Amino acid sequence: MRESFALPSDAALALLNSDATLTRKAGSFLGQTAVDPAPLTAAQSKWLAGLLEHAGLPPLEGGDE
Repeated sequence: MRESFALPSDAALALLNSDATLTRKAGSFLGQTAVDPAPLTAAQSKWLAGLLEHAGLPPLEGGDE
């Protein structure tokens, strides 16, 4: 298993393809994150980190900054 995700889009795709139970809002957020190259806001980064942790997936690189 990988140690971390370099890009938010990679993390979003991994979450969408995992067996994690997601809300409609989380799924929409992840879908947008997968296709939009814009940087995440601090709140979005925190949300993505929480989703990754809840699913048991590696963190996003630099997520502890």
